Amino acid sequence: MKTITALFAAASTFAVAAPAMAQSADAPFTGFRVEGLAGYDVSQAGSDVDNDVNENDDQSIDGFVYGIGAGYDFNAGGVVLGVEAELSDSTAKTEFTNGDFEGFGLGNVETGRDIYVGARAGFLAAPDLLIYGKGGYTNARYNIESSFDGDEYRAKIDTDGFRIGAGAEYALSGNSFAKIEYRYSNYSDAELDFERDNVPDQDLGEIDLDRHQVMVGYGLRF
Repeated sequence: MKTITALFAAASTFAVAAPAMAQSADAPFTGFRVEGLAGYDVSQAGSDVDNDVNENDDQSIDGFVYGIGAGYDFNAGGVVLGVEAELSDSTAKTEFTNGDFEGFGLGNVETGRDIYVGARAGFLAAPDLLIYGKGGYTNARYNIESSFDGDEYRAKIDTDGFRIGAGAEYALSGNSFAKIEYRYSNYSDAELDFERDNVPDQDLGEIDLDRHQVMVGYGLRF
């Protein structure tokens, strides 16, 4: 959380110091932007590891996701193109429901930070409404919650994958905007990282983890 707060402050400072990048009324979806994000987050077993044995086991964890983003957009002859980056975190964690372990392939974990970098492209459905699609790379972390011989067991699973999504962004008064977005991520590679220096990290090989998120955001352009 401290990392997210610090990054948001840095991005805001940079934006205030860059008035030359301000958007005009004729191009409301161009220039540098920063935004706060929040929404609903679900991680679940992909089709390759979904066992479908216990109908009471939904093999998923869900929670509240929050974060910050930054990007730069420009008008390319009627099409808005942009690059973007995001840092987020989530409250989703493994639970026991009526004695049933809601596992989804990664064990007893809580969701950690998620880093995303990518691009987006959109069109103006109205002068103040942008409809867009997006895609890029995502690296998500899941923190293992466990113990061994009375000692707390600390390790992290770093996963690599891709993200695609679509959304709508609405230009508000001044240089502010609001957005709503759905995105899907799939993670296919993972590494187990131990906190102890004397324990080497382990490549977990291929995995199949799906992630669905519905996000809302509010931001400023400069």
